Amino acid sequence: MVIGSIEVKNPVFLAPMAGVTDWAFRTVCAELGAGVTVTEMVSSRALVYKDKKSAKLLRKNPGSICGAQIFGNDPQVMAEGARLALEISGCDFIDINMGCPMPKIANSGDGCGLMRTPELAGQIVDAVKKAVDVPVTVKCRLGWDKGSINVLDFTKRMEDNGADLVTVHGRTRSMLYTGVADWDMIHKVKQQLSIPVIANGDIVDGASAVRCLKRTGADGVMVGRSTFGDPWIFAEIQAALQGEEYAGRPCLKDRIAVAVHQFQMSEEDHGEKIACLEARKHFAWYLRGVSHASFYKREISSLNTMEDIYRVAGEVVRDLR
Repeated sequence: MVIGSIEVKNPVFLAPMAGVTDWAFRTVCAELGAGVTVTEMVSSRALVYKDKKSAKLLRKNPGSICGAQIFGNDPQVMAEGARLALEISGCDFIDINMGCPMPKIANSGDGCGLMRTPELAGQIVDAVKKAVDVPVTVKCRLGWDKGSINVLDFTKRMEDNGADLVTVHGRTRSMLYTGVADWDMIHKVKQQLSIPVIANGDIVDGASAVRCLKRTGADGVMVGRSTFGDPWIFAEIQAALQGEEYAGRPCLKDRIAVAVHQFQMSEEDHGEKIACLEARKHFAWYLRGVSHASFYKREISSLNTMEDIYRVAGEVVRDLR
């Protein structure tokens, strides 16, 4: 598979997720088998206004092909935002968010709100494509709600305006993350386009990734919430796609070592205060499914220093299995 001129040897994507896929977590996922990563979404207007916090979200991770995701609904602002995102990050491609279902975003005409204005969405892709010299991709959903599913016409318009790849989440905006992803509709998208199509939604393990690709005919899969506390899912999916037996998750000690590694990178990127705030949610995710972990999850909720992280990590390895 290629994205424009970029050869993708490992078509297992980490989904962009606000408040989750920062540089540290993307780096861990790339180290453990993600072939393509995408930054958290960044406002194109904030980039144009030189917002430093927004620019910082665009740090490119090593170890994988990495895209910078931007959102907005003004073609010229999006074009300038894309140019700045590329200049700031050096990322390999620009991804345009046309799938975020959150009311604050979608009700303002950004994210999935653009699926209600397909002509404008096409103009945005065209403007961004002309502004940068890297591939341009689009992430969208099936439509606004059950009564307005327009993903077939919408994705064809994106292709016609220059998109090099589309990722389709098999839910509508109104579904948010509930219900079942419609892989059959993603199959219909794949049938009508000549550019690569990535399937997103309900990819929870290696077996579901295999079923999804068989059902949709997509060129790759994008994994989102199933990565929380489990970046090893990428190795599991890779093994399944290659027809190999998966060796299984590492022991708790080794999993906690990866978590601490992530938090150390987070400290490098954000400083200790923010790293500890990030660790409060990520550390709890790393302990999902671990017996008798509730006490330590309470401890994790009050992490304030890296020393706290090291202490709790040591106690978890000592006391739990």
